[in-house]
Amino acid sequence: MTATVSEKQARQVAEAARESEWRKPSFGKELFLGKLRLDLIDPWPAGAPSPDAEDFLAKLDAYARSEVDGARIEREARIPDEVFQGLAELGAFGMKIDKDYGGLGLSNLYYTKALTLIGSVNPSLGALLSAHQSIGVPQPLKIFGTPEQKKAFLPRLAGGEVSAFLLTEPDVGSDPARLGTIAEPVEGGYKLNGVKLWATNGSVATLLVVMARVPDKGITAFVVEGDAPGITVERRNEFLGLRGLENSVTRFHDVFVPAENVIGGLGKGLKIALTTLNTGRLSLPAMCVGAGKWSLNVAREWAAERVQWGRPVGQHEAVAKKIAFIAATTYAMESMLDLCCLIADDDRNDIRIEAALVKLFASEMAWQVADELIQIRGGRGYETAASLAARGERAVEVEQILRDLRINRIFEGSTEIMHLLIAREAVDAHLSVAGDIIDPDAGLGRKARAGARAGAFYAKWLPTLAVGRGQVPMGYGEFGPLATHLRYVERASRKLARSTFYAMSRWQGKLERKQGFLGRIVDIGAELFAMSAVCVRARSERGEHPEGVELADLFCRQARLRAEALFDALWDNTDTLDVKVAKRVLEGHYAFLEEGVVTAPTDAAWVATWEPGESTAEDVRRRIPRPPS
Repeated sequence: MTATVSEKQARQVAEAARESEWRKPSFGKELFLGKLRLDLIDPWPAGAPSPDAEDFLAKLDAYARSEVDGARIEREARIPDEVFQGLAELGAFGMKIDKDYGGLGLSNLYYTKALTLIGSVNPSLGALLSAHQSIGVPQPLKIFGTPEQKKAFLPRLAGGEVSAFLLTEPDVGSDPARLGTIAEPVEGGYKLNGVKLWATNGSVATLLVVMARVPDKGITAFVVEGDAPGITVERRNEFLGLRGLENSVTRFHDVFVPAENVIGGLGKGLKIALTTLNTGRLSLPAMCVGAGKWSLNVAREWAAERVQWGRPVGQHEAVAKKIAFIAATTYAMESMLDLCCLIADDDRNDIRIEAALVKLFASEMAWQVADELIQIRGGRGYETAASLAARGERAVEVEQILRDLRINRIFEGSTEIMHLLIAREAVDAHLSVAGDIIDPDAGLGRKARAGARAGAFYAKWLPTLAVGRGQVPMGYGEFGPLATHLRYVERASRKLARSTFYAMSRWQGKLERKQGFLGRIVDIGAELFAMSAVCVRARSERGEHPEGVELADLFCRQARLRAEALFDALWDNTDTLDVKVAKRVLEGHYAFLEEGVVTAPTDAAWVATWEPGESTAEDVRRRIPRPPS
């Protein structure tokens, strides 16, 4: 039932879904254009004080420490009913819902701090709350819902009912143009038919955001009652990590959805999803920050106590470098996240690039942090917490955190998709003025007009990339010992913009296929954004945390080495040969290399097919009992 579309059609659907206008300034957008707009983030934004939010965090902290057994969730692969109920009583399911509808109305900053906290007990809890309100029903309704929809659904969700977001299908992941779930217009509403895969919270949710194709109107978002007739949760999926995750395969068979449950209008589904993710993506790095903080604590205590060759292992340079990396990287992840939250809360900037960058950076770096922690712990890092406890040692879940973190490089946009998404935004200014020049469908008139626009734009823009404040010896002197790093960021930003312009001139319309190049461009931008964030934060906190300057300095030195390696790899790489060899691999040219091992069975499809119709599977949905009143 999956739709068949061409590559061009798939691109058109994706392009139509993105926000095409920039109504507010963007630090990230300017960074990719060669402009270090520190005025957009410096001074460090001052978040509004919130005694209510602080009180909630204190209660959540006390509850997490005394009432939640993270090891039990891991052992039983299930969040207990009483934890759902306890979180509901605290108001955790309404953190992002306005107080008018029974929620807590937390800012992005306090919301992510809550996710960092609860996710440190067991990451499945962070995933539960994040999927519920960052991409589930509350956020789309907050931005696009009608007053009637908000009044009908948000109080239920704030009170503890769970929501889920259903977009992915068995054969549709990051290419929604091929969506197969259909919403057929009928009297009074729509009839849903289709199968959704990997719906986080899907087996416990009572309210769903479902993306479905309305014939002749496009992909549309619907609020669907989780207990509506015709819905079957056919299975709960099991994963490498996040064992407590309630993630489902859900079938819709002739499910009636009232017309008033359309969110934002017909054909607006993908735009709603992407807009929701602009701030929704901040939830995932919040849990990466939590993992970094947790890992630093384990590394510090273990490396100070464990003695080898007459000294604590943390005093040996090989281990010390790993500890320093964990500390500096955690400081950077938290700095980027807090900065994004603060500028999102004051609604001053467009943060679509910054939020995507922190998601990309944190998911990749947190994985490296956990990997280094395992190495610091040695054999004990590879051993389960239960096995450690069985022989009387501290039950530290190091191998678990590595498993739990791995999905973050895939969740809410894989690293590869994030590279393409951010790269598209990074070159938006160029495509806006010169896109028709490389568009094969553009006529001579459009190309001529684009040429004139491009000439005017580049005549003004290119000279700005030649010199800048980063070349002034005393530039950014107000940042003291960190000034040298900001001078580097300014110079590197201009170099990044020049590299992008050269690549567009060289490859033109073929640039979109140079995914290795685009990925490095984005990764450089992420490092520069992180450097900027740590420098501004360290300067703002030098009275309260003067030691932050040391962490900022170390991180910037490490980031500069990574950025320089990426700059070198822009033009000196094996990308072309990689693509050639990969093609030959797919053709079976190197099949001899697979000989001598027992390979996986070949009697089942790689991707399961589905047909519309009534479910033949047992319904495995789980309903959380309401706590006694």
